Amino acid sequence: MSIQGKIKRGETSLGIELGSTRIKAVLITDDGTPAASGSHTWENRYCNGIWTYTLEDIHNGLQGAYSDLLKNIRLKYGFVPKTYSSIGVSAMMHGYMAFDSEDRLLVPFRTWRNTITGQAADELTELFGYPIAQRWSIAHLYHAILNKEPHLEKLAYITTLAGYVHYMLTSRHVIGIGDASGMFPIDTETKDYNAEMAGKFNEAAKQHGFNKPLEELLPQVLCAGEFAGRLTDEGAKLLDPSGKLESGIPLCPPEGDAGTGMTATDSVRVRTGNVSAGTSVFAMVVLDKPLKKLHREIDLVTTPSGEPTAMVHCNNCTSELNAWVGIFKELSGRLGCDIETSALYNELFNLALIGDNDCGGLVACNYLSGEHITGFEEGRPLFVHTPDSKFTLANFMRAQLFSSLATLKKGMDILFKEENIKVDILTGHGGFFKTENVGQRILAAAADAKVAVTKTAGEGGAWGIALLASYMVDRGKDEALADWLDRKIFRNSESNIVSPVKEDIDGFEKFMQNYEKMLFAERAAVENL
Repeated sequence: MSIQGKIKRGETSLGIELGSTRIKAVLITDDGTPAASGSHTWENRYCNGIWTYTLEDIHNGLQGAYSDLLKNIRLKYGFVPKTYSSIGVSAMMHGYMAFDSEDRLLVPFRTWRNTITGQAADELTELFGYPIAQRWSIAHLYHAILNKEPHLEKLAYITTLAGYVHYMLTSRHVIGIGDASGMFPIDTETKDYNAEMAGKFNEAAKQHGFNKPLEELLPQVLCAGEFAGRLTDEGAKLLDPSGKLESGIPLCPPEGDAGTGMTATDSVRVRTGNVSAGTSVFAMVVLDKPLKKLHREIDLVTTPSGEPTAMVHCNNCTSELNAWVGIFKELSGRLGCDIETSALYNELFNLALIGDNDCGGLVACNYLSGEHITGFEEGRPLFVHTPDSKFTLANFMRAQLFSSLATLKKGMDILFKEENIKVDILTGHGGFFKTENVGQRILAAAADAKVAVTKTAGEGGAWGIALLASYMVDRGKDEALADWLDRKIFRNSESNIVSPVKEDIDGFEKFMQNYEKMLFAERAAVENL
């Protein structure tokens, strides 16, 4: 009844996150309690060598997720809300959405998954002395400049997926600092784009015939807690074509999925970190000191409030693992067994814990797409073993789980072993951690660190952006995001903490020796298949 009253009075915050395979909408009360959720499933398209989603996909997906949320609210509470205290939008980071002055998309949306900007990323990294990943927006823009793409003549602005949706809802060309840090390097002192690097970019671009200042193309940077516009009449109709949703609702800065993951796991303080593991996998560690040198495997980004953060991002995680579970599901169906998918995952994941520590010599590569950390522009999933390997189902599943985090481990080893960065605890979230203790134990072995999973972490990034929306309207005048989260949201939160097991750590290290050798076979597969 209390939640029902808050929804009726509009004392709730709405968070919407556009993930790789699902768009989720979450409604929370003013203390962070999830009141209802809705979702819409979608898939990227591979068109003319580009991973993309169409604007129609985006608009239909937004409406589908919001409509599903309203349906669930009506079923649960008996009515449909017309307003909220605040709204937040987040989405997959990076990528390239380029528009002209009349808001027309000039080229298909190039998502984070595209690994086509190698030359551009390399040149910018050398120019800035700062790591620029292929998926960053600035790498995509420079790639277009190097290739003298015709659309640049009409280019008025670029943004990310979250920035685009926010613009459609508010008519404001702004972006949260965390999402912005995946577009262009951020100066963590000024909380804005790095002015010196922007100047270098402009000079380099002019040498290739591109004369539009970068500052005019990028969205305005805002930090967590800042006001980012109000829902317009057109934005309300886009989200809710029925016309029942009222305009005028304030929105927080649009953020990337990395920032919302940090928020949803209370990992925005120094020496905290989180790992999001689903279609892709990335680790975020809030730095206690600057890195000693440039590492191409490590992105330097920020928290939603602007603190420097190291990010290890890998394009591939559970897709190949999910495909194998699908094979077992198909087999069980042909045998007349009606095994629920979640039960099948639990059984197979738990089997991995009784396999040999090193997977019995079995090794898998989960690359459906390229991986910049290991230097692959394309991927070919592989499963390899020697004639004398211990080929058991338990070892097979353990190898699939290890493979899901193997590339991530290479990046984390740089942070924790080479740079000696300290982390008190990592918080896991995403589908990889749904089976109790299993994903946690594998990650603890990969990182040699304690791993927590909170009950609320399963709410994901949509919950995280809803929290950021709530923070905007609720925070005290000078209350930092980390303090607000600790005081209001996570004070009484429950979590399961798993410590690393030596045998698992040693087994993972031995698996990685085989994994490194297997990458030669992966290279041959990419070149010949």
